[in-house]
Amino acid sequence: MSAPATDLSSAARIDPVKLAQDLIRCPSVTPADEGALGILEAALKPLGFDCQRLRFSAPGTPDIDNLYARWGQPGQGRNFCFAGHTDVVPVGDRKAWTVDPFGGEIIDGQLYGRGASDMKSAIAAFVAAAGRFLASRNGKFSGCISLLITGDEEGPAINGTVKVLQHLAEQGEKLDACVVGEPTNPRQLGEMMKIGRRGSLTARITVHGIQGHVGYPHLADNPIPRLLDILTALKTRRLDTGNVHFEPSNLEITTIDVGNPANNVIPASAHAVLNIRYNTEQTADGLKSWITRVCESVCGSQGNGARFDLVLEDGAMPFLTKPGPFVAAMADAVREGTGREPELSTTGGTSDARFIQAYCPVVEFGLVGQTMHKVDERAAVADIQALSVVYEGMLRRFFDSATA
Repeated sequence: MSAPATDLSSAARIDPVKLAQDLIRCPSVTPADEGALGILEAALKPLGFDCQRLRFSAPGTPDIDNLYARWGQPGQGRNFCFAGHTDVVPVGDRKAWTVDPFGGEIIDGQLYGRGASDMKSAIAAFVAAAGRFLASRNGKFSGCISLLITGDEEGPAINGTVKVLQHLAEQGEKLDACVVGEPTNPRQLGEMMKIGRRGSLTARITVHGIQGHVGYPHLADNPIPRLLDILTALKTRRLDTGNVHFEPSNLEITTIDVGNPANNVIPASAHAVLNIRYNTEQTADGLKSWITRVCESVCGSQGNGARFDLVLEDGAMPFLTKPGPFVAAMADAVREGTGREPELSTTGGTSDARFIQAYCPVVEFGLVGQTMHKVDERAAVADIQALSVVYEGMLRRFFDSATA
């Protein structure tokens, strides 16, 4: 197929670093856009991309603007999608920064600013890569290139990627493969590519007792020992030993709260929160059942009608894009563009890949993540340029082969 009438001669000249600077200068702290999506549209439309703004809402959450941009027509070849987000986390203490966090300054070969690492530079790198790829084919090849860009990844993630995917499915639009531009590399560009993620489950436990004077404990019922017994039972169990693609599942207690300022009062209740990052050896239902049984066992063993409240919240399900032709092709592009053999990893937190995996094979590859969410967030200019080369290699391999 042929591109829409457009001049692709300038496509190969898109500077990913300059585009990243322009994006960083938009203070798009979730849920604000502040012009970031408009900058992307201005870069993509001259290349022949059809750009759709998709705004979604939900009660109790902010409205979010998203962008779906596609080169080519659905049904005329496979669709390679890049997914990312233009929203960023707050800067924290501005006085702690050595530069304007939204200035997009380059100092000693490093691009500084909120979003430089996570992940405006990766978006810019892909736009530049897509431009060069289209120019190299003179806009003539069978396939679609798309970008799914949300403004809700760092926030509730309710009105962003998940709803864009649902909208595309309702319109009959199919994604055949996806690369998410999250910062995946611990120290050097090219050392790690994510092929899956662990699941996340949060438990909020409140144990109720009877408030009273510490000098008259027989007239009160202290909930703290029971809560500690529950947490000990949960924390001391070894959930599993992991498997070939995942490290062992892990439970962490994140807070224990009583809210009792007095040293002579037995509190009426005690509260704790824990989070489990779990692999494919576990299921959400199995973990929920186990936590419930432990709470019932501890609170029921007292013989005094002890009560507890338990709220279980699913954050994400574990998933794995199994190594095969698609993963191998993407890893080969990383190897060619960086000279490093990427580790195929499932470590770290969650990302929007958890939604995308239900629609198509997905991997994650982006910049070095050492400074993401930190003061003086930054990315090496050379890495941004090299990442763009990697993304172009991914496009070339995908459309020149039968990988999917």
